[in-house]
Amino acid sequence: MREKVVYVLCAVAAVLLAYNLYKIFLVEPDEASQGAIFRIIYFHVPAAFTAFTAFFAAMIASVMYLARKDLRYDSVAASATEVGLAFAAINLVTGSIWGRIIWGIWWTWDARLTSMLVCWILYFAYLMLRRAIEEPTQRARLSAVLSIFASVDIVIVWKSIEWFRTQHPGPVLEIRNGGGMAPGMEAPLWWNYLAMACLATVLVLIRMRQENLRGEIDTLRRYAHAM
Repeated sequence: MREKVVYVLCAVAAVLLAYNLYKIFLVEPDEASQGAIFRIIYFHVPAAFTAFTAFFAAMIASVMYLARKDLRYDSVAASATEVGLAFAAINLVTGSIWGRIIWGIWWTWDARLTSMLVCWILYFAYLMLRRAIEEPTQRARLSAVLSIFASVDIVIVWKSIEWFRTQHPGPVLEIRNGGGMAPGMEAPLWWNYLAMACLATVLVLIRMRQENLRGEIDTLRRYAHAM
């Protein structure tokens, strides 16, 4: 059943991405003040949304693990965090490219950019913590605590667009209270988010399978040592 879901989501993601690339590069016009580089927003923002969705799912799974002590929730949290971290990296890289064209610099210690970098570092530390601890239950417990702590920064990054009036541009979407894109230009952004969400779900399912196999191997290894 899981394999069928993976194949279906892969197909949906491929179709959506192909359609979105056509719309973004061949249909949507250049932005009035920024020109063609503005199209990077269709990857920059959906990547952030996808990362935050994965991190939020990891936080929920971490809470469930602490409540039920079921390692399956730990597997979900670890898989979602790893995938979310990849999309957060995409957000940072595309933002740097965008900044290089518009600002003339790859990076500035703007409060909004820095909060996203801190978010990435926190979840990278989550993965490093997991590699440093071999005992499964201790690893799961400490990882869950760190995941819940790191999730606070998701809110900070999200609200920083409104809290800080610095070099990073203000809200561009209607849902952010005061932003807005030209009519017809916002739809591809949401379609790309859907495509990335489907792709992220596929990757999480694959990583969950790998985490479950790792758990089985750990169990067999401990059993062998006991013998």
